[in-house]
Amino acid sequence: MTPTLVRQHVSRADSAPRVDLSARARDWSEIQERMLVPLYDAVYDRLDVGPATRLLGLRCGSGLALLMAASRGAAVTGVDPASPERLALARRRLLPDTRLGGRGGGFAGTRARTDPGLAAGLPAGADTAPYTLVTVFEPVGPPAADRAGPGGLLADALPLAARGAAVVLVGWGPPERCATSSVLRVAVKASGPVHGADGPGDARRDELEQVAAGLGLAPDGSGRVACPFGYAGLGSAVRGLLSTGLFDAAITATDAGQVEKELTEALYPYRRPDGTVWMPNVFRYLIARVP
Repeated sequence: MTPTLVRQHVSRADSAPRVDLSARARDWSEIQERMLVPLYDAVYDRLDVGPATRLLGLRCGSGLALLMAASRGAAVTGVDPASPERLALARRRLLPDTRLGGRGGGFAGTRARTDPGLAAGLPAGADTAPYTLVTVFEPVGPPAADRAGPGGLLADALPLAARGAAVVLVGWGPPERCATSSVLRVAVKASGPVHGADGPGDARRDELEQVAAGLGLAPDGSGRVACPFGYAGLGSAVRGLLSTGLFDAAITATDAGQVEKELTEALYPYRRPDGTVWMPNVFRYLIARVP
């Protein structure tokens, strides 16, 4: 999910022989990330993201959510310590030196007032004005149990947010409204569940509120957004879902061919007569405020 489909925390050294991380990052950027556009739009509309917004996007992935905020005039900063491959794609999308061959001039087609910042680590507090919006567009676990994941990163980032700043947390909707829940069983079949990387079948209704309370944040509204996963065919669906990283632990525990075979079989019920794949899903978001 930054991406919203939470990534398994697999050792890069252990997964490197089995997973092409650069190819996975491209598949995320080209296939999977666009599935989350309705979520980004709903959050930005509700919070009236625009020129007055200073946004810090945690686990920003390949930068689509940042690009959409920048197109509304927001000043954006993206941080992703988990995937240098996705961060490199975000730089190509957002930074003028990489997009325009070093000619500068901002990124075309947007109304951003400043060039974005992209880094593997959080900026120093003394180097930046406080952020008015912090987003984590992937499921977040409690910081104490999610130290290496988005929960821990969010806890470290909160001192950079202004008083009253909005913090957006995201989780899966009810499992009966998430077709992907049945497909994700392939991910845990070989590797077992990973805390903080739960799928829709494991999500609790008040989980986001509990995370917010643990961080000392005050809830200020929530919503649900339909984010169907649609693919041109089974091959595209397999590549897109594998790009989330949810299946990497299973690949490490077994092998890529077996996981791809089981994933393809799990997708068959969602294949349409024209060969496309369609899986309805719902995501839930919580808006909390920094006291």
